[in-house]
Amino acid sequence: MRLSHVSNVTPDISLAAAVVAVSNHPNTSGTLPTSSLPPSSCSYDESYKYVFLPVCYSLTFLFSLTLNSVVLLRSCRHHGGCCGGGGSSGGGRRWNTSLIYMVNLATTDLMYGLSLPFLVASYVLRDSWVFGDFMCRLVRFLFYFNLYCSIFFLTCISVHRYLGICHPMRTITLESKRVVKGTCALVWVVVFILTCPIFRFAQTGYMTRRGSGAAGPGGSRDGGNRTGEQDEEGYMNCWDDAIDKEFADYVPYGIVLHLLGFFVPFVIIAWCYSQVVRTIFQTLRSPPSSIEGGEDGQVGDGATEGVRERERTSVSISGSQYSHYIRRRRKSIKTIVTITLLFALCFLPFHVTRTLFLLLRRGQLGGCNAMKTVSICYKGHSAAGLLQRLAQCPPLLPDGR
Repeated sequence: MRLSHVSNVTPDISLAAAVVAVSNHPNTSGTLPTSSLPPSSCSYDESYKYVFLPVCYSLTFLFSLTLNSVVLLRSCRHHGGCCGGGGSSGGGRRWNTSLIYMVNLATTDLMYGLSLPFLVASYVLRDSWVFGDFMCRLVRFLFYFNLYCSIFFLTCISVHRYLGICHPMRTITLESKRVVKGTCALVWVVVFILTCPIFRFAQTGYMTRRGSGAAGPGGSRDGGNRTGEQDEEGYMNCWDDAIDKEFADYVPYGIVLHLLGFFVPFVIIAWCYSQVVRTIFQTLRSPPSSIEGGEDGQVGDGATEGVRERERTSVSISGSQYSHYIRRRRKSIKTIVTITLLFALCFLPFHVTRTLFLLLRRGQLGGCNAMKTVSICYKGHSAAGLLQRLAQCPPLLPDGR
């Protein structure tokens, strides 16, 4: 995605996916008129991205590789297999629905991390792509495919928590491993269909820039036509969205991708967790029935003292258990709020700024200040990718039990 007059290669996913790339949209041969771009005086130095973004990508890669590998290895080791088929007969603990979702989430997050070294290399080489056109399309596809798989699996987890806490008796049939596996398979298929057009739009193209490293409005983004002057240098770029002559076709797809891939899941997650918090608040008003009951025992006609003793013991245990119950419920609320805020922090800025960019460029709206502001927000959001790697760790996901 390109936001300024300095070429760039990579999407800043914020991740989750989301550390984002920002490049220029110089137009010399596309269908959009050159007047749609900010004037040449709008050029500003973004050379810092060649250090800032590789560092963010590298750290995100390390976090993703380490944390998700640990999750997958521990799941396979302690649950008798890596496909959710482990059971008591296999010597491991049984797989539950939460663990199946978690393994799928860790898998897609690990795949996302494995695509980052290519983007790091591209930025280290100052936007020069040396891996060929097919790898350009594949890396861009994997980048967004795994991003939206992560979002969809986080959405599934939130719906699972909502059903388990707010409607526990109505959703017993949804707890079966077969249903959960089918849901996970459906997520993979739906996200693949949603992101496969990236194979068409993402491609390599010859780009020119001034010798200082800043691409000016005379640079070429036509996918192969070489233009430039004596003081310009050429390089092969890997476009994140589309070249100029296909950009008008990309905008509707990009907006639909953002809408279905993030904004709809975000609304679902926010609603589910708000209902979970509301239900937890309601349970805090009175002790649960399981805590109110006394100890088991037979009460005979001559056991009055025994009954009184059990009542005294029951009151003592009930008060202690209820205090512990209150602390757990409050901790659950804090965890849910934290997860929701981290999800918004990691994904919302990326999709808002990217959507704004598509609308600004396609509608020929906004000037230098608008594009510069979007560019800074877009690239700066790459640091949130580190938070997203941590936000998806199992200890932070609210437990429905």
